[in-house]
Amino acid sequence: MASVTPPALDVPIRARAQPRLLGWMPIMDRYILSQLIGPFLFGVGVFSSVALSIGVVFDLVRKVTEAGLPMGIAAEVFLLKMPFFVVLAFPMSILLATLMAYSRLSGDSELTALRSCGISAYRFVVPAIVLSVMVTGLMFVFNEAIVPAAQAQANLTLKAALEGDRPQFRDENILYEQYESVKRENGDRDDVLSRLFYARKYNGEQMEGLTILDFSRGELNQILTSNTAIWNPKASTWDFFNGSIYLIASDGSYRNIVTFEQHQLNIPRTPLDLAKKRKDSTEMNIAQANERLDILEQGGDRKKARKLKVRIAQKWALPFICIVFGLVGAALGIVPNQRTSKATGFGLSVLIIFTYYVTDFIFGAMGINGTLPPYVAAFTPIVLGFIIGCGLLVRSAR
Repeated sequence: MASVTPPALDVPIRARAQPRLLGWMPIMDRYILSQLIGPFLFGVGVFSSVALSIGVVFDLVRKVTEAGLPMGIAAEVFLLKMPFFVVLAFPMSILLATLMAYSRLSGDSELTALRSCGISAYRFVVPAIVLSVMVTGLMFVFNEAIVPAAQAQANLTLKAALEGDRPQFRDENILYEQYESVKRENGDRDDVLSRLFYARKYNGEQMEGLTILDFSRGELNQILTSNTAIWNPKASTWDFFNGSIYLIASDGSYRNIVTFEQHQLNIPRTPLDLAKKRKDSTEMNIAQANERLDILEQGGDRKKARKLKVRIAQKWALPFICIVFGLVGAALGIVPNQRTSKATGFGLSVLIIFTYYVTDFIFGAMGINGTLPPYVAAFTPIVLGFIIGCGLLVRSAR
């Protein structure tokens, strides 16, 4: 009796010969993608809902009941916060989608049918990688164009509702430390405090109640006090008004006192930038974060600058976790004759996600304390995850 080819085995053969609809995409790839889209959207809904409930809803409910936050403002803040948590759900959803879709195909022996037609396991993982790359690009666009602006507006709206019409700048106790690099006798270079700038108030136009300590000669040699000061953009200096300069001798005594009506001092405009309300890293895109980094480096605040460098590197690295999760999920899902339920897939996804974020936190901390360069700290978890995913894929493909 002549053998009859099962219908399932005919799918990949026709997929190679007769691509339709999308033209460039074979039928097999379109079919696997269709199996991935449903679980992906399910994951976005579930993960973002859980994250929103924990990270936003409970806090807003407390502010509505205890602080009298209007319900309309609470709803607006909720909508503005939503993009941040939806984007966070993208990598988790890719992992869940690949785990569930490929394990279902494996459990129904569809992958076995594809293997019997001579199609390598590496080949039918391609649709998962394609979807992961697409989500990576989408995540990057969201993180740059939508999430920072939405986060900043949400925080601004919430503060305005709870604190009233307060100025959008730091209106008191502006402190700026200026450092200079000094070469030691052994050849090492250290950052040494050269000037300390303090302003009691800032009204949006001028500083008030200023005290400047000058350590430029290795020890305190001059103290400047001034009623007011403004930044002079033409001369790129600070203009101080109605103040005194105290010259300090090496023994700590006052050597001379000079009063002035106006005095210019060559200090960067960094104190003015610091006086403005500072944004969190989640409220800035990469370009804005780099601008903030320049301000911190001008002020010599190496610790905060290093931390921000790590955050910038993580902004570049984070979207690529979608590719890693897609690879890992597909590699785990293509194990022959395996079917994973939604509950099992969700639990396994949570475990993998938790492991990744713990690893990312550890390497991020190493970058912040200077043990690792920022980009090494940010991309090491991605590289490790990719290596593990490739290893799992090779093992599953045998």
